[in-house]
Amino acid sequence: MHTVKPDAFVLRPLAEAQPLPMLVEVPPGLPTEQALPLAREIADRDLSRYGGLIFRGLALDGADGFRGFAAGFGHPLLTYEFGSTPRSKVTQGVYTSTEYPPHQHIPLHNEQAYTRDWPMKIWFYCMQPAPEGGETPIADSRAIYRQMPPAIRERFAERGLMYVRNFGNGLDLPWQQVFGTEDHAEVEAYCRRHAIACEWKEDGELRTRQICQGVARHPATQDMVWFNQAHLFHVSNLEPETREALLEIVDEEDLPRNVLYGDGTPIGDGVLSEVRAVLDAHLISFPWQAGDVMMLDNMLTAHARAPFKGPRKVIVAMAEAHGQH
Repeated sequence: MHTVKPDAFVLRPLAEAQPLPMLVEVPPGLPTEQALPLAREIADRDLSRYGGLIFRGLALDGADGFRGFAAGFGHPLLTYEFGSTPRSKVTQGVYTSTEYPPHQHIPLHNEQAYTRDWPMKIWFYCMQPAPEGGETPIADSRAIYRQMPPAIRERFAERGLMYVRNFGNGLDLPWQQVFGTEDHAEVEAYCRRHAIACEWKEDGELRTRQICQGVARHPATQDMVWFNQAHLFHVSNLEPETREALLEIVDEEDLPRNVLYGDGTPIGDGVLSEVRAVLDAHLISFPWQAGDVMMLDNMLTAHARAPFKGPRKVIVAMAEAHGQH
């Protein structure tokens, strides 16, 4: 087998004057086992600098090929624990992207930033781009942190955030699915290990509360990043009619999900409006090509999903667990 030189890959910005994401063009027909060492070398050198890479031209053959590629970066692939959205397992360590209806927009977020444990790396493999829409926009979490109004940034940093989840009742994912068990004791043990307060309500359903970071420092680069999902969990994320209808059915403490400051005080709707405005201003969108693999540093780069029409298949893998306990 001939040796492939590192400069066999072309590394350039996907869009002019925009270093996120960087496009890594793989020579046509290069076997994955030869491409992988070079891809890993480029990621080791450049991922933390740019935050995101798109590998284009890889000869992956479906989900198993993608799994082998993602696992080849040196960390075991992670399971989707304590998930907040519906996903299905495709193969070991590989999942569908969030299974929300095609017409819905999924706002920018860092994967599992609503917990104290998250993957440092995430890969998206576009097996079938949608004929219309369906992009996976991204954004620089370092730039978002810098641009966030200082008063909001300082409040989130100092107080942290309390995420409240009420499972089941047909309003959110059942706790059995989220924790992968029917056993109350197993759920309680998981919560103890992860600093999650849990209580079983009179109707047998589960409520959890967890105090997490509003901002974070990247362990390798030492950069500060905006790192939370307050804008997704807060009741203001619901359409006004949906919010009104829900609050007619349940008390605020029983909403499927909500977020407060870490001391339990409410976050005003206006604060989240300002947060969303900064996020929207940093959105970077681009069309998928079939076979693309996007690799993100999950702390440095947030991701989203645009609405789409027609068939679309994007699958996901995560690795390199990082926790704060």
